Amino acid sequence: MSMPILIGIIVLTVVIYTIVNACAKAEHPFRKSVFGIISGFFSLAAVNLLSSLTNVAIPVSSVSLLVSAIGGVPGVTLMLALNAFF
Repeated sequence: MSMPILIGIIVLTVVIYTIVNACAKAEHPFRKSVFGIISGFFSLAAVNLLSSLTNVAIPVSSVSLLVSAIGGVPGVTLMLALNAFF
């Protein structure tokens, strides 16, 4: 995947997430959106950093990054559950 497409996907994700938070009448929609995206990335990184201890890893790809960005911590938890069952 080329870099401009990846940057476009990231920007579009932030914009859509901010619009959803604004429609939900969040007090600070942009701040809440960025915090949700960053927490998703950090939880994905934590899972992969602790994979040597837990023997559970999520391969980092564009799909897993998108799910962790949109879903945040629940998105990473969902990927872990799907990884355990399939």
